[in-house]
Amino acid sequence: MLYKIFSDMTECSEQEVARLLPLVSEQRREQALSYKHLFGQYCCLKSYEMLQQLLTCSAASCRRSRPINGHPTPIFLYNEHGAPFLADGPYFSISHCKQGIAVVVSDSPVGIDIEGIRQVDEGLVRKTMNIEEQAQIQASAAPDREFIRLWTRKEAYVKLQGTGIISDMHAILVNTERVEWQEHCNIEKGYICTIAIKNERN
Repeated sequence: MLYKIFSDMTECSEQEVARLLPLVSEQRREQALSYKHLFGQYCCLKSYEMLQQLLTCSAASCRRSRPINGHPTPIFLYNEHGAPFLADGPYFSISHCKQGIAVVVSDSPVGIDIEGIRQVDEGLVRKTMNIEEQAQIQASAAPDREFIRLWTRKEAYVKLQGTGIISDMHAILVNTERVEWQEHCNIEKGYICTIAIKNERN
C-alpha cells in the first residue's frame, strides 16, 4: 500500500489549475472543469496528479513493463454505485477536504477519507453514530475530534466496499473484523485521515 497526504492548500490558484490541466486525462479534465468553483477544480486535478505519482511508484515496485491502462494518464471506469476503479491497475481511493487531499493505492481493496476537525452538533452525532459510538464520543477528552475520527472510519470503510453510504450509518462499523486501519491525525493542520484496507490474510 502507498499513500500521499497533501495539506498545503495555499497552492490552490488559477495558475496551478492551468498547470495541471494538460497533465491529466481528457476524462479528468472534463470532470475538473465541471466544477464551478476553483477549489473543486484544483482538488480534482491535484488528486489525479497524486494518483499518477503513486501509480508510477507502484508500477516501479511491481516492475510493470507499461503504465496503468497502457497510458500515462489512466482512465477511470465506474461500478454500479459510481465508485471509480482502474481496469488493469491496483485498487485506489481519493478524498479531499478544505484542509487537504489524500490518495491511496493498494493491491487489496482500500478506502481513504480525510476530514477537517471541526465542531459538530448533537443532531449530526445522533444521526450518524450508534449508541456505543455516541458514548465513546461523549467520554472522549476531545469529542469533536473523536467524532471526526469515527466519521472518517465510516467513509473509508464504505469506499473500501465500493458502495458509498447506502445503508444505515449506525451499522457501518459493526462488522469490520477483516479490515486494517491506519489513522493520521494532524492537529496543527486540522485534519484526520483514515485508511481502511481489506485484510486478505483472514
